[in-house]
Amino acid sequence: MKGLVNFVLHNKLAVWLLTIIITVTGIYSGTRMNMETIPDISIPYLMVMDVYPGATPEKVMEDVSMPLEKAVENLEGVKAVFSNSYSNMANLQVEYEYGVDMDEANRELKSALEAVTLPEGAQKPTVTAISMNMMPVAALSIASTTEDIVELTSTVEEIILPKIEKINGVASATIAGQHIKEVQLTYNKAKMAELGLTEDSVKQVIQASDLSVSLGLYEFEEGEEAVAVDGKFMTADELKEMLIPLTPSEKNTSPFVKLSEIATIEEVGKVQSLSRTNGEEAISIQIVKGQQANTVDVVNAVKELMEEEEKSIDGLVIDVSLDQGAPIEASVTTMIEKALFGGLIAVLIILLFLRDFKSTIISIVSIPVSIFMALMVLNWMNITLNIMTLGAITVAIGRVIDDSIVVVENIYRRLHLKDEKLTGRALVREATIEMFKPILSSTLVTVAVFAPLIFVGGMVGELFMPFALTMTFALVASLIVAITIVPALSHFLFKKKLYSEKNASSHKESGKLSHWYKGVLGWTLNHKIITSILAIALLGGSLALTPLIGFSFMGSEEEKVMYLTYTPEAGELMDDTLANIEVVEEEMLKRADIDIVQLSLTESGDQMSAMMGGGGGGALMYLIFDPEMDDFPGAREKIEEYVFNIGQTGEWKSQSFTSTSMATNEVSYTFNSEDLDKLNEAVVMVEEVMKENDGLEEVSSTSEDAYVEHTFKVEQDELLQYGLTTGQIVMMLSPTTTQEVLTTVEKDGESLDVIVQQEKAAQPKSIDDILATEVPTALGTTVPLSELVTVEKGTTMNTLARSKGEYYATVSGTILGEDISKATSEVDKAIDKLDLPKGVTIDVAGAAADMTETFTQLGLAMLAAIAIVYFILVVTFREGVAPFAILFSLPFAVIGSFVGLWIAGETISVSVMMGLLMLIGIVVTNAIVLVDRIIHMERDGMTMREAILEAGATRLRPILMTALATIGALIPLAIGSGGGGLISKGLGITVIGGLTSSTLLTLIVVPIVYEVLSKLFKKNRKEVEEN
Repeated sequence: MKGLVNFVLHNKLAVWLLTIIITVTGIYSGTRMNMETIPDISIPYLMVMDVYPGATPEKVMEDVSMPLEKAVENLEGVKAVFSNSYSNMANLQVEYEYGVDMDEANRELKSALEAVTLPEGAQKPTVTAISMNMMPVAALSIASTTEDIVELTSTVEEIILPKIEKINGVASATIAGQHIKEVQLTYNKAKMAELGLTEDSVKQVIQASDLSVSLGLYEFEEGEEAVAVDGKFMTADELKEMLIPLTPSEKNTSPFVKLSEIATIEEVGKVQSLSRTNGEEAISIQIVKGQQANTVDVVNAVKELMEEEEKSIDGLVIDVSLDQGAPIEASVTTMIEKALFGGLIAVLIILLFLRDFKSTIISIVSIPVSIFMALMVLNWMNITLNIMTLGAITVAIGRVIDDSIVVVENIYRRLHLKDEKLTGRALVREATIEMFKPILSSTLVTVAVFAPLIFVGGMVGELFMPFALTMTFALVASLIVAITIVPALSHFLFKKKLYSEKNASSHKESGKLSHWYKGVLGWTLNHKIITSILAIALLGGSLALTPLIGFSFMGSEEEKVMYLTYTPEAGELMDDTLANIEVVEEEMLKRADIDIVQLSLTESGDQMSAMMGGGGGGALMYLIFDPEMDDFPGAREKIEEYVFNIGQTGEWKSQSFTSTSMATNEVSYTFNSEDLDKLNEAVVMVEEVMKENDGLEEVSSTSEDAYVEHTFKVEQDELLQYGLTTGQIVMMLSPTTTQEVLTTVEKDGESLDVIVQQEKAAQPKSIDDILATEVPTALGTTVPLSELVTVEKGTTMNTLARSKGEYYATVSGTILGEDISKATSEVDKAIDKLDLPKGVTIDVAGAAADMTETFTQLGLAMLAAIAIVYFILVVTFREGVAPFAILFSLPFAVIGSFVGLWIAGETISVSVMMGLLMLIGIVVTNAIVLVDRIIHMERDGMTMREAILEAGATRLRPILMTALATIGALIPLAIGSGGGGLISKGLGITVIGGLTSSTLLTLIVVPIVYEVLSKLFKKNRKEVEEN
């Protein structure tokens, strides 16, 4: 230690150069780091989709979902498997334990699925990883004042989309609302019947002649040449001219007929999926970024490109309807502002205390240098600049300055002591070394507090990891600064005083404040019982506030965006869906506080909408509000009230996707049962109970109403009489909505599909209409269907959800207040009273489940932290009594924190828990500095009481200074309304409140405990001389 400080004092230039290098590298690293809102959390889910055309949900469940579930359930690391079986498709969600290598899991899953034998007609299952990056980072809506939608489609597809996809970091850009051209061919049934042609025979002729084949090489005299036969239709007109052979008859003597005579052929354009922005038809593009890409860069590059395109293409209007980059940039800038502002306050506080410009400069140097050092390491470790790392930096500002303050204050104090024997380098060296032990242990303690976070698994661990690392690096850096740069700077700036003659007038031993404090301390040491009772009463009182404060998971941050989804009722027709949506769209366009109404109609089986919770065939409406509006929650409630009570056939839901995409204010229950009917019965009961609770809104369940299903039982013997088969009846009855592509033609270099248009048969009004259908028999007569089949009536579900090998459903509601625990417990009580059907199990899910898990983990982390702290202190002080006294300052931190939260109306959330963790480190630091001094004084031969009073007076200034500097640096966080919601307010208030109460009480309680314990254990420290 001595050697190091000596080296530093003799090589000041080297220290300056190193400082400059670190600063430059740090600034460079900071600008190079990726920015995102929250740390990149690996989400341990994989999704498996499998399409099985034409199958009912039951069939999908039995033939596809269940075999897949079995294959997946026993794979390594799989925690749970959920499956949803819809008509035509199955969707499995495989949840893994945290910390499983997801790439490896993905490979294993794929190979497991390959081994499953699926029914004929089912497609190969596809596996997609769910990650934070699946959500689009930007969405654009493109309209045009000059082009119609068909021209606009080609502009977007040919010019804009390829450019977007070329942008660095864009993983995919999907487009909706574009036009597709195709050729429709409608047969003239009457004419064909007259000529004795059937659709099948015509189709065969067309497809047989629509070939191009290479016949290979022929040996001619001049050498080999290739010959090919090409019968492909080049255009729609050529197709019309095609001749179809037929058997000549009296009416029709020609052996051919032109295709255009027996069918109409026309070119049409149609919208693949509807997309409208503010009521105008528009094409929307959703942009998803790559795993490693920087959100802000990607979004900004897209925006720049769009501005260029708007200028260069006439009449193009591009709106950015979703921008994930802006909030990140905003939160990064507010965090940086808060950090700078906090630093400024801290500096002012130090200046006030030391009333000496030079010492203030020395202390401040540690802020930028420590932070740049931390940034260097973070960048090297590939950690991004996110709310967590930035928050840690803001918080660290108050902490990194502590070590330096303690050292500078000691050097400065000894400079002005009347009986200080040392001068020059020796004084600086000794003053630094004297403080090395307390600052080392206090740094170790603060770092140790965050160590357990590394072992907290799951989402929370991953979320707070960057926070813990940033704090650790910054603190270690500040320790290094305090024992290198600080002494070097002190020696340089205090040159005059270090070598000048001491004159008595230059300094009074201690100020008025410490004099007054000495008196107070003396009184309390003589009246231990009263003081202790008072302190404990305060503590009890603040703990009693807990139920008033309440718990919540993550502090709630608002983005002024609403997502409404519309799920059509089972069996609803597309036109009705459209009409329903338009009603709401018009209503939203009337509102002044909404900037953009973005509407897209999804086709069934769309992955994105399945994730958003809107079933297939529904609609998704983004409402983007005016960022300047005041009462967003009020507006949101009004809109929700309007859409929930609109009384349409389908169901509207409001999805809350915060930027963290964790539903933080939702209470939900999951039900499992072998018996579907019992399950539904239980769901309805619980849903009723939850709807009665005033604290909840938007109560809904995943179980759906059943369709009515009619089963036609075929009478085989009847069929045989008429020479029919079951297959023929199925062919006849199956609703012909499937379009078949007959062939393709070319137009302007594009190839268009030729689709056979089936004449839409009139929709049967009822089941009786179907039964009245005449079925042609082999004998050339017809017979009504009702004679061939008997009807059985039953029900079938639209979706069948399974988990753990049973059916499952969830019921969820949104909590209106901040306090999750209150609402949950009310509902729990109500549910306990219900008499649920046998065989149905019920579990809590949603925010409540996340919350209990997280809080238990963080609670354990705190206990571990305290244990580690005690251990470090025992090592530092080489005894068990003093450290115990130090730990006594901890409970009193709670007083201020809870009172602060209560006044500010915040709830106990994850960020508050983080604040409490930090407090352990900070509070202990203050006590260490005090106790270390007491022990020093005792070893120098003072009596215990004298030592305590002396140490109190000497250490008052550094303790108050570090506490106030930390508080000052956090004030912007606590007042802040800006970005960085996860760690902002709650954390700031917790630390400020806790520091205030614990600093005041540390100065009184710790000495009392110290004295009592030392007397109890008859510690005599004079004998333990330094070895």
